[in-house]
Parts: sequence; C-alpha cells; structure tokens
Amino acid sequence: MNPYVTGEMIKNLREKKGLTQAQLGDMLSVSDKTVSKWETHRGYPDITLLEPLAGALSVSVGELLSGENVTNENRNGNMKKMKLYVCPICGNVLTAVGEAAISCCGIALPAPDAEKADEAHKIGVEIVEDELYVTVAHPMEKAHYLSFLCAVTDEGFTLHKLYPEGNAEARFKMSRVSRIYAYCNKDGLFYVNVMRGKVMG
Repeated sequence: MNPYVTGEMIKNLREKKGLTQAQLGDMLSVSDKTVSKWETHRGYPDITLLEPLAGALSVSVGELLSGENVTNENRNGNMKKMKLYVCPICGNVLTAVGEAAISCCGIALPAPDAEKADEAHKIGVEIVEDELYVTVAHPMEKAHYLSFLCAVTDEGFTLHKLYPEGNAEARFKMSRVSRIYAYCNKDGLFYVNVMRGKVMG
C-alpha cells in the first residue's frame, strides 16, 4: 500500500473523468502546473486538498490513498466486504466495509487475508436458545492465543475480545449471523460461514 496518493493515481482518475490538468486545477483552486507536479512526482497535494481532490475525481479518500483504481458501487459499504485490521503493536482491531487506508501506531495496516478455518483453528457453533455459542479448541497461552471472535450479519458485526489464559468462546445473538471470524495472534484470521446457526462447508 502506498503511504500517500500517487501521481499515477491522480493522472489515471483525471483522464478517466475526461478532465485536463487545468480543469482539475480550477476545481481545486490550484494551477495546472501544480497538478502536473503531482502527476510527475515533483510534489504532493496538501493534506487539506485530499477530500476535495477525491470528490473532484469521484472516489473516496480511502480509494485515492489505496493506490488502486477501485470502483466501489455501493458508497455506503457492504458487510459482505468487511475487512478486519489488527495492529501488531497495540492489538487494536479496526474494521472497514470498503477500500480503506488504515493505520495504527504509525504504521499502515494491510487487511489480513481470512482463511477457512483449519483443524488447528476449528470453529464450533452451537445453538443455545436464541444465541450462537461459539468455541474454538485452541491454545490460550501468553505467547499463542486467540485475540477475538467476531460474528458478522448483513447489518453489522459483534466483536468479542479474548485474552490469554481465558476461554476461546463467546455467545452471539443468532439473528442473521452469516460468518464467524477468529483471530490467532500467530497464524492470522480464520472464518466459517454460518446459515441458521449451522456451519456451512
């Protein structure tokens, strides 16, 4: 991930919009020479211009900073596209439902690729009244443990923080849960898909 918006990104989006450097400059109250400097890596847009620049190019600030031409048809986000970011320094958990440039403790966080739960991270799901009782047979030692379990629905998510020497279990309201995530501090993010309280494939 690029630490800041790139000249290639600005140029590609500007050309896609059919704008000249002068037209984009007029929209931002800067000169065409300034836009040219951005596009040829001889300068960067001031941070105060990121939001107006993103608006002029019809992308979000996150998309602009991602360094990739991403077209997110649903600007309000989509829970099916939810990404979980975990800071390796402080353990903070951040989420996004679309393209985003996320950082914590001064470092850019890549979204971990979630893998289907394997035998070492097998996620068990049982229905107990109107809740899902989620358990994982996993070490919960100081050096190797699950740091959270998360249940995702089409409307949101619930995250249950776990701690070393505690139990790798949580209860979630059953209604419309479609995926359960478990995060291992050594091996990363794992998931199972759920339908009506049953683990699917």
